[in-house]
Formats: sequence, structure tokens, C-alpha cells
Amino acid sequence: MLYRAATWMIAASLLGQTPPPDSLQITILDGDQAINNIRQRTAREPIVQVEDENHNRIPGAIVVFTLPGNGPGGSFAGAGNTLSTISDAEGKAVARGFRPNNLTGKFEIRVSASYQGKTGHAIITQTNVGSVAVTHTARWVTISLIVAAAAAGGIVAATRGGSSTPAQATIPSGPSVTAGSGSVGPPPH
Repeated sequence: MLYRAATWMIAASLLGQTPPPDSLQITILDGDQAINNIRQRTAREPIVQVEDENHNRIPGAIVVFTLPGNGPGGSFAGAGNTLSTISDAEGKAVARGFRPNNLTGKFEIRVSASYQGKTGHAIITQTNVGSVAVTHTARWVTISLIVAAAAAGGIVAATRGGSSTPAQATIPSGPSVTAGSGSVGPPPH
């Protein structure tokens, strides 16, 4: 059954036949707009849910995930750039074993589903990066911490006078008061 449905889709595209309109709905549950870290070889596995036109979940649908043949993308463990699977009891299908390749950039994962002559299509977009991008907020927090640490180090160095021995605490001297000869009473006339 899996082979027959995949063969029909390939034959229809080669013969220039347009497939019938989508009567299955593919909802992307996870993996769309994901950022994959190619240095750590980590990626988000795409997860979809197959439903009919009445939003009933379809168990047993054939779901095919197809990665680009060249450029940024990846492969499925043991399956190359195409993975076929069957949706579970909740209509969910997972592209297990997805690993990004070493090329950076945005790419599309094409998803097609078929069940009892009905079909559906979706596209999942992901991006491979050399390292996970740092957000502006995280960057500013890091810069602020570095500046604060440098300022604190400067204050410590200034109070120590640049010496390697701890600074001595000194109490500043104020005006001195001395006792003298004076009298208390009304001012003189």
C-alpha cells in the first residue's frame, strides 16, 4: 500500500498530471520555523497531524517527508532525503531520525499524505545555522554585565591605588576644637 501510493504520486508528477485537490488537511504540530544547530548536529523532528475535510483525525495515512536533494537540508537516518511513515491512532506522523547537513541556510521539507485516494500537502520551513543565534536582549545583558564588571574592577583598582597590598582605611581629620579662656554672660556694651 505504501509503495503503491508513493508510486502514484511520482508517476502523476512525471506525467504532468495535476493531482486532485487536497482533501486531507496536514497540520504542522512541530518543526516549522525551527533553527537547527549544525555544529551540534541537533534538529527539530517535524511532526504533523493528518485530518479529513471535517477535521477528523486520520490514522493509517501514508505520510511522506521529503528534504531537498542539494543545498541546506539534511537526511533521515537510514532513509536518505525521503522518509515514509504511517500516521498513528491520533493521525500524527513524526519524521524520526532527521539530522541537518553541514550547509547553512533556509530550506523546505515537503510533506504529502494519502489515505483511501485522498491526498494532502504541506511545507515545513527550517533553517540550518552554524551556532544558535543570540538574541538582542541576551547580547545587551551580556554587554551590560561586562561593562559593570569592568567598572567594579576600576573602582577596586582606584581605591587600592594600584598596589598589590590591601588599602588601609583612613578616617579624615576635621576641624580641631581647643579650649580657651572665655566668659559666659551678656555681651559687652
